[in-house]
Amino acid sequence: MLGTRTLALSLLAVGTAATLSAQTTTFTIRVENISKGEVLQLSNGKTAPFVLAPVLWAVHSGAKNPLFTGGQPDMGKGLETLAETGNPGPLARAIPAQAGVIAVGADDHPVAATEGGPITPGHAYEFTISAEPGQFLSVAAMFGQSNDWFYANERPIALFNGTKAVAADMTAQLALWDAGTEVDEEPGLGPNQGPRQKDPSAGTPEREPVAHARSKWPVPETSSVLRLSITPKPESMSSK
Repeated sequence: MLGTRTLALSLLAVGTAATLSAQTTTFTIRVENISKGEVLQLSNGKTAPFVLAPVLWAVHSGAKNPLFTGGQPDMGKGLETLAETGNPGPLARAIPAQAGVIAVGADDHPVAATEGGPITPGHAYEFTISAEPGQFLSVAAMFGQSNDWFYANERPIALFNGTKAVAADMTAQLALWDAGTEVDEEPGLGPNQGPRQKDPSAGTPEREPVAHARSKWPVPETSSVLRLSITPKPESMSSK
């Protein structure tokens, strides 16, 4: 994966802020690696930890996910880089040009960490966003022990029920996706995967549609390794 300090610096310029209004609510988004120990059972008899790369997020209007479309090839705007290296920067810089996108950002700084980087078992990313009724959230982050797999919600997450801000565990909205840009290797063992590859372009290219990951190797259920929670900040709701 990309050097974490470089990633942290590159993302400072890509976030775009929503214009605040009387209806704006601030939400805390928490993405947790809830796995314990080394949960990947490898074919060589060894084990490996579950690792999640930095999270890309977008607040947008409309029901179309601006990050990707299932069943269609990668749009060539940066999803490949996110899914293969963990770096959300190129996709984050491309997304604001799409209609309906309100704000974009990425978090590569685990809670309480002194440096940026992926989240290992027991760690989390936590960031804030601002949104108004009728707006949605979409997120994506690389499954760090893969060639080109990423976790994301294909259907945008509604941040409001009518005018009431949503507070909920949204893990069920996440699924593991295959970007279709590189031939898969066994998760946690493949030589051309983030933690082991010598070069970001390592691996055999392929051109397949973005689709739900279908693995012939054991992969943990999403809900057993990740948790996505959304919590509106009370002070941002008090004036409504």
